[in-house]
Amino acid sequence: MEEGGDKYRVYLVGEGEKDTLWRHGGAPEYDLVNQLFEQERTKEWPKGSLEETIQNAIKTWEMELSHKMRLSDFKSINREKFTLAVNGRRPLSGEETLSLGSYNALLATSMPDELCPKGYYNSKDETFESSHEGFRSAFPRGFAWEVLEVYSGPPVVAFKFRHWGHMEGNFKDHAPTGELVEFIGIAILKVDDQLRAETVEVYYDQGEFMAGLLKGPKLASTEEEQNTSSAQRCPFM
Repeated sequence: MEEGGDKYRVYLVGEGEKDTLWRHGGAPEYDLVNQLFEQERTKEWPKGSLEETIQNAIKTWEMELSHKMRLSDFKSINREKFTLAVNGRRPLSGEETLSLGSYNALLATSMPDELCPKGYYNSKDETFESSHEGFRSAFPRGFAWEVLEVYSGPPVVAFKFRHWGHMEGNFKDHAPTGELVEFIGIAILKVDDQLRAETVEVYYDQGEFMAGLLKGPKLASTEEEQNTSSAQRCPFM
């Protein structure tokens, strides 16, 4: 355990967090997802390396975004400058990202509502809480994340990452498959002189990721719905 957090994340505990407003009443624990990460990561970076530094910085930022309710409690980003853009869509401010939640920010689509039938994930219909509950249900051991490669150093850091979990629970109305669900992506992170994130751009194949979550049979649907793939009917852009 490192001061201020677990071995991969800081700003979890300590004097600096005495006034933090936590979403679930207290600092989260990461034992399960840390175990998954350590068992199934494909890279183990040297301590103090740029790759490990970036990996832990992103894990810390994800922790703050998922569990701290006020942007004023965030320490891993430059709150005045921060933006998040996914697959070339409009950059979201820190407050917008916090309001939507990380999953809704990552899974937003430019598809018109009428092309996304009921039963397919539509971020416009999800709250912060419902989106996180959906993924907690699908991945009871957590949704692990690792850096695969770093292409450039600060202040502009370009890197490849992997995000994965095992679908051992329901996702919405789709039954668990027990299979590995993962995606590979590229991110461009601009940081300030304190290594706080100023801008984040993320690029990945949303459709490929969602296909793994929608692979299981629907738990309650009509015969017509069972014979029509949601992923085919509503592809992500």
